[in-house]
Amino acid sequence: MATAESVRATGLAAGLDAVGVATAGRFDDVRQVLESRKAEGLHGGMQFTYRNPARSTDPGRAVPGARSLVVGARRYRRADAPAPDQPAGAVARYARRDEYAGLRRSLDAVAGELRGDGWRARVICDDNALVDRAAARRAGLGWVGKNTNVLVPDAGSWFVLGSVVTDAPLVDADPPAAADGCGSCTRCIDACPTGAIVAPGVLDARRCLAWLVQAEGTFPVEHREALGDRLYGCDDCQEVCPPNRVVDRRGIEREADDDQAWVPLLELLATNDEDLLARHGRWYIAGRDPRHLRRNALVALGNVGDPADGQVLATIERYATGDDALLVEHAAWAAARLASRR
Repeated sequence: MATAESVRATGLAAGLDAVGVATAGRFDDVRQVLESRKAEGLHGGMQFTYRNPARSTDPGRAVPGARSLVVGARRYRRADAPAPDQPAGAVARYARRDEYAGLRRSLDAVAGELRGDGWRARVICDDNALVDRAAARRAGLGWVGKNTNVLVPDAGSWFVLGSVVTDAPLVDADPPAAADGCGSCTRCIDACPTGAIVAPGVLDARRCLAWLVQAEGTFPVEHREALGDRLYGCDDCQEVCPPNRVVDRRGIEREADDDQAWVPLLELLATNDEDLLARHGRWYIAGRDPRHLRRNALVALGNVGDPADGQVLATIERYATGDDALLVEHAAWAAARLASRR
């Protein structure tokens, strides 16, 4: 019969870097925090676990009679690829390839063991059905840092997280909580380009670049210069984190062949809707509308394009004189930005 030790061993053998097992009670304290921050507007329209806090904080909604959580972490940090010799948009590390596919395969191995013993088991990763960071913390995988990411002791925060919710009685009590390793450090708060970390562990999504590139509609004018060359995601608060820097010095796995650290901006802005979604459709794109990728690309091009490059100017002019009001507005900003940089 499956035990906490056996499912942990299965998860590690299947490619997880850390596995914890905990009870599957409700996360009532987390629900209160989610509802409070949503009421304050700090979610910035983000849905995910904010969509239905009563559901995302109750594992019993995912598996009736749930008794245990098996929580896994899979590392995704790899060495950087050099920037191409053309205007390019940066992609955050977690989005350079489908990191959740590997995580899901590892968790499926755990779920398969449990189902083979007659228990119900559901894999939840990159899903609004469960608060993954709270589950990881309960399972003893790590502490929640001031940048709101889970940090695994001696391993940092470059991990994607997921869980198996099961009615198998694997544990009677939760493991000891990981000690908070942040101490007095505030590097992540100080480094955030828009001041989105408004208090230790509190994120204002209305300022967070990682969310704003996914959000619907107009990109906030006051944060466009701060976007820099980013096309999708932001890693700044993890880059400066001392535990991550220590782990990086031990050596980083090279980029995989299918990693996409950079996207040529002029090429993206010349690509049709169908091809854009085929290339980048695994990203969260508001409304599955590729105009939001073009919006991001126009802002990034205004920030990093060569003001004397005829192709850059022609691309922005084409969008500035188009008939899409959203893209016209961002192209006009990009043109003004290039003029100011010139």
